[in-house]
Amino acid sequence: MTEHAVLPTGQRGQRLTYLVKRLEMAERARMEEVLRPLGVTLHQYTALSILERREGLSSAQLARRTYVTPQAMHQLVASMERDGLIRRRPDEANRRILRAWLTERGAEVLRACHHVVDDLEARMLSALTLAEAAVFERALEQCLAALATPGAKGPRFEPPDISADEA
Repeated sequence: MTEHAVLPTGQRGQRLTYLVKRLEMAERARMEEVLRPLGVTLHQYTALSILERREGLSSAQLARRTYVTPQAMHQLVASMERDGLIRRRPDEANRRILRAWLTERGAEVLRACHHVVDDLEARMLSALTLAEAAVFERALEQCLAALATPGAKGPRFEPPDISADEA
């Protein structure tokens, strides 16, 4: 049986979920900083990155993958199309659905974005060894997988039984 590292509140001084949120907020702020000179928002970068891996998505599909509302994605897609980063064309089976593809300009802008984001990730991970960074990545993937099923309950942390003599 595998032991799971689920620690109760207060064990580290801060909840792990709070540290994860702080890391996310710091990362988002730094990403906005490095992307701003390229004229790209974090949401645009996310959407362009998704289209790089899977072109031809609808606005609704992009919204789900970027964790924004369909209304927000509609505005985002319109601005990216206006800026020449993407082009849309009707779906062959359902002409009401518009599918998005990166333009040449969009691919060029995305490459520049990847470069500055790579530098930012290197900065974030500079406090870790290569082995620690690999463990961190695996741990994040495992945590995401553990939370993939809504409402699923994992093992609860049981503190060790320490007698007064051992304390």
